[in-house]
Amino acid sequence: MEEIREKKQELRNEMVRKITAMPQEQLAAKTKAIENRLFEFANFLESRIVLLYTPAQVEVNTMEILKRSYLYNKIVVLPVFDPQNRATRLYKVDDLAKDLVTGLRGNLEPNPKRCKIVPMDCLDIAIIPALAMDEKGGRLGLGKGCYDRLIPDLPMTTRKVGLVLEAQILANVPTEGHDKHVDIVITEERIVYKI
Repeated sequence: MEEIREKKQELRNEMVRKITAMPQEQLAAKTKAIENRLFEFANFLESRIVLLYTPAQVEVNTMEILKRSYLYNKIVVLPVFDPQNRATRLYKVDDLAKDLVTGLRGNLEPNPKRCKIVPMDCLDIAIIPALAMDEKGGRLGLGKGCYDRLIPDLPMTTRKVGLVLEAQILANVPTEGHDKHVDIVITEERIVYKI
């Protein structure tokens, strides 16, 4: 177990180095390509209530995806993680400028005083961040376990879609028993259905 944890941390560090070394223009172009691929993806287009995320560290930047989702009449839902109680609450966000505050992960999250709770079973699709993924849907997150606890609570019918750059696709993500997979991975180059 300790060996797997060490390997995962090495991979996290490698991904941070790889993505932060990428020129900003190149990163922006790849992120835009992921966004466009997502907005061509039938499961996303057909969905009404969408769980998205705001990026932390070197996760794919979803701020333009969030803005564009409103233009497609999506109900945008974002998570609030409470690591102390190992709990997640989902909130409907109507106004990105007014409804978000800095959260525990250092990224923006819904302000519970302004946003309404959304039941987990209402979600049509869940967009999941990662630092790395493999073609089998294995994902390497920030190491806090927030999404590993969230994914099993999502309904079976909710598509779980990971967003990463092609450079973040590994042959095999090392996993432990608590690590959860996504159904589909979208990069700037392709859509990978879990094998």
